[in-house]
Amino acid sequence: MDMSNGVSLWSSWQLAPEITIPLLVIEYLYLRFAHAGISAGDRQAQRQRRFFLSGLATIAFVVCTPFGVRAGDYFWCHMVQHITLMMITGPLLVLGTPSSFHLQNRIFRALTQPMASWFVYATLMIGVHLPGPHVFIMERAWVHNYVEVPAYFIVAYFFYFNLLDRNLVRRRISPAMAVISLFLMMVPETLTGFFIYASPSSLYQGMFTLDDQRRGGSIMWSGGMIIDAVWIAFAVHHWLQSEERKSDEVDAAIADERDGGASA
Repeated sequence: MDMSNGVSLWSSWQLAPEITIPLLVIEYLYLRFAHAGISAGDRQAQRQRRFFLSGLATIAFVVCTPFGVRAGDYFWCHMVQHITLMMITGPLLVLGTPSSFHLQNRIFRALTQPMASWFVYATLMIGVHLPGPHVFIMERAWVHNYVEVPAYFIVAYFFYFNLLDRNLVRRRISPAMAVISLFLMMVPETLTGFFIYASPSSLYQGMFTLDDQRRGGSIMWSGGMIIDAVWIAFAVHHWLQSEERKSDEVDAAIADERDGGASA
C-alpha cells in the first residue's frame, strides 16, 4: 500500500444508504418479529440475537468504512470486504437465525441444498476474482454495490445454513459431513488467494499495483484459512454434541430394556 495515501485512505467514510437503510429495516423486522417478547433468562435467544446483530454490524463495517469506500482503489481493501461478508457475516447471520425458523419454501430449500449451495459459494468466490469479471464489476460501482456486496453474504448464508445449524434433529446434512464440507471449501478459498498472490504480473489490467494485489491474495489465502478453522471448530463441536445425544439415546434405550426385563 502506498503510505503516502494513508491519510486519504483512512479518512474515507460513507453512509451508503443503499446498504445501511435495508440493514436498519432488517434489524427492525428481526427484533420486532423474530425475537419479540424474549425473556432475559432465555440465554439461547439472547445469543442468537447477538450473533445476528453482529452479522449486520459486519456488513456496515465493511461498507461504510474505508474498506468499502476504497475497495475499488485498493485490492486488499476489496479482499477484506470479501472475506468478511462471505466468511464472517454469513455464518453470524446463520447462528443468529431463531431455532424456530424452519422455512419449507421450495425455493429456499433449493438454495440451501447442501451440494448446490457448496458449488454456488465456490463459484462466486472464484468467479468474482477472475480477471474479466473482477474488472467489469470494479469499473461499475452499481454492480459492486447492488449485486456483488449483497451476493457475498446472501450466498454465504445459504451455504452455511445447514453446516452451522445448532439443531441436532431434522438436519439435511449430518454433522460429520458438515465438517467435511467446510474443510473441502478451504481448497478453492486458499488456492484462489495463493494464485492471486503468486501471479508475477497484474491480473486486473493494471487496476492495482502488484504489491497491492499480492497483499490482497495473502489476506484471502491466510486470513481465509484462519476464519475457516473457527467455523470448522464450531461444526466439530456440534458433531460431538450430536454423538453425545446419540449415546444418551442408546443408554436410555438400554435402561428401558433393563427396567422392562426386571419388571417381567
